[in-house]
Amino acid sequence: MILVAGASGHVGGELVTLLAAQGRPVRALVRALDPALERPGVEFATGDLNRPESLADAFAGVDAVFQLGGFPDMPGVLARAREAGVGHVVLLSSRSVVGGHPDNAVVAMHRTSEAAVRESGMNWTVLRPSGFMSNTFEWVPQLAVGDVVRAPFAKVAIATIDPYDIAAAAAAVLGREEHHGAHHPLSGPAALLPADRLAMLAEVLGRPLRLAAQSDDEARAEMLQTIPPRYVDAFFRFFADGEFDDTPVLTTVEELTGRPPRTFADWATAHAAAFNGGDRRSAG
Repeated sequence: MILVAGASGHVGGELVTLLAAQGRPVRALVRALDPALERPGVEFATGDLNRPESLADAFAGVDAVFQLGGFPDMPGVLARAREAGVGHVVLLSSRSVVGGHPDNAVVAMHRTSEAAVRESGMNWTVLRPSGFMSNTFEWVPQLAVGDVVRAPFAKVAIATIDPYDIAAAAAAVLGREEHHGAHHPLSGPAALLPADRLAMLAEVLGRPLRLAAQSDDEARAEMLQTIPPRYVDAFFRFFADGEFDDTPVLTTVEELTGRPPRTFADWATAHAAAFNGGDRRSAG
């Protein structure tokens, strides 16, 4: 049995679907049951990664777990997994851990989670992806009212990765002894500027979309409305100050899955409905 944490998220949702399609026993961890998430071949369990004591039922009978990082009591969560007999944990981290500054809040969060996994007493594998293509969903509210997208860091390219490919990499390593103790960095197939992504999205949607680059001051003020200041500072250190380069394109997805990673055009096509008023959940 494989437990997938964050099963309602972009990566977790894709992973649950993939594992079920492969005929592998899978249990989806969610905070609250939602009939819209139900699908054949998938068990559901409720629990909160912020409260390790709530996870006993979720971990019962589980052999391997796909784990999200960044929770306050990661050692507590992992201790509950180990006590339940979980033998392998696959952690979703970030490739900023290598090359990023340790005092950057995002880097520190992932480094702390990775350390907890390595010290958990279980076999472990760490996935370190680049920025997600699904971050493009941030543009949905603007595209609901017009064809102009205001975006920060317009001159910064990122080798964005489809969450489907992160999920496919996770499915390839979960429960596989040959990946114990491995750190796998992951990327998409090309380093793209925001304008590159918008042009591809415009082609898919058949709309004359246009990018309006935000100033750093404007972007910071807007981000601070929804993101804790330490993480806003971290993003600006990455992308305005140039502390971390997220452009390298890697071959790891193909090495793990046997196929090249999906392009941004693939991702945009799969999720076009979300930009035209549809559901943002994964289209597979």
